[in-house]
Amino acid sequence: MGRRESSNTEEGGSGGGGRGIAFGGGIIGIIAAAIYFFTGVDPSAILNQSQDSGSAQTEQIDTRPGGSGVEDTPQKKFAKVVLADTEDVWGKLFKDMGKSYQNPKMVFFTNGVSTACGDATSQSGPFYCPGDQKVYIDVSFFDELQNRFEAAGDFAQAYVIAHEVGHHVQDLLGVSAKMDQARQQLSESEYNKLSVKLELQADFYAGVWAYYEKNLKNVLDPGDIEEALNAAHQIGDDRLQKEYQGRVTPDSFTHGTSAQRMYWFKKGYETGDLRQGNTFAAADLE
Repeated sequence: MGRRESSNTEEGGSGGGGRGIAFGGGIIGIIAAAIYFFTGVDPSAILNQSQDSGSAQTEQIDTRPGGSGVEDTPQKKFAKVVLADTEDVWGKLFKDMGKSYQNPKMVFFTNGVSTACGDATSQSGPFYCPGDQKVYIDVSFFDELQNRFEAAGDFAQAYVIAHEVGHHVQDLLGVSAKMDQARQQLSESEYNKLSVKLELQADFYAGVWAYYEKNLKNVLDPGDIEEALNAAHQIGDDRLQKEYQGRVTPDSFTHGTSAQRMYWFKKGYETGDLRQGNTFAAADLE
């Protein structure tokens, strides 16, 4: 590949047999994986089958030291390249803001992992944990992303990683702390509305990163943005609800519709301007 790979990675090992995360409501396997993967939220909330599962932004990590003999697969190497590119872009943008960017860690795990935010299984897919500022990934989910959710292409994977790093940016800027406060003060319905804005902002940040990938690094290939937009479309709340519960219930949205997710990613990509990403102040999210 010839591009820098981030060294800010760890091997979380193979969990299995641990406490794990109970997704509830019978939501298991790939449905739960895809929802949690792209949103970092309990999938029961998205499918309107919540059983008081609590935090819509719980994300997980592992603190065990990395194992030296773990196979460095092409998927892991690609993820490391994407992480390195996010480090370069956000390091520059934070410097421009007079701030210091703290690189997140990326933890690769298999089967299950214990994190500062709780336990996760491989069904969780990628997620971000503010508690330890790490992105967790079971790279086997990228196969599911392509085969079951028809979101093929390496830039679809890059979009997902950039979205999770977008949550890290929010954490560094104090947004995650405000969300924690809001969770304790608002009703589930009102908090869901904020969660939509949070997720769409992470999509916007992923788009900003893509803008600099094109204009600063010149590494985008033809069709890359279409791959990212397709991935955003495939995991919109409305599409997932319609497919898996047969109806759309906007009051239970936590991450935005397909159109909203595509709109905010595209806005970030077309402008590269962080000032235009205040989804919390947007009267009309589309």
